[in-house]
Amino acid sequence: MSIRHGLLALLERGPRYGSQLRTEFESRTGSTWPLNVGQVYTTLSRLERDGLVEQDGEDGAGHALYTITEAGRAELKLWFEKPVDRTSPARDELAIKLAMAVGAPGVDIRDVIQSQRRHTVKAMQDYTRLKAQALTALESGAERERDDVAWLLVLEQLIFQTEAEARWLDHCEARLIRLSATAPRDGAPPAPATPPRRAEPGRAVSRPGA
Repeated sequence: MSIRHGLLALLERGPRYGSQLRTEFESRTGSTWPLNVGQVYTTLSRLERDGLVEQDGEDGAGHALYTITEAGRAELKLWFEKPVDRTSPARDELAIKLAMAVGAPGVDIRDVIQSQRRHTVKAMQDYTRLKAQALTALESGAERERDDVAWLLVLEQLIFQTEAEARWLDHCEARLIRLSATAPRDGAPPAPATPPRRAEPGRAVSRPGA
């Protein structure tokens, strides 16, 4: 996730200081990806080094304010326009776990799948409940409507992700069942499939038992 560009997007709305940026970032995303202040200031230092932000004095409480530069606006515009790259997907711990569980001694991969499915279904229920709360807040006309819409979009993405994960787990279990049914027993090779008989010219193939 690009914290760098997220901070630039917040700074485009006006000067901000570090802890203010952290609060607004977490408000937009519902604290799905929590930040610490050190992480924010480290990112701000790198953005300043790259000429994308600059310090702009202090507020009344002595907080150092940062503002976006024209180069920062150009970088942000490019980020919004450019699709997220999927050619190098992030490592998925669940996919790695199931891949390693295949054939692992003493591991029943179907137990691993069942355990994960229970967790995934619970997460989906929690996200759905939070979505209902977000919709209620949005319909009530709360002052933070922009943040509520942003949080709602994040929640719906999480719901779609967990739904897809649940379907994938079902698919994995079904594949394992099929493979288990066709696996050789007692070391014997599986029986070759019998090819369907072709009808001779002018003669129909009879069905078994016909």
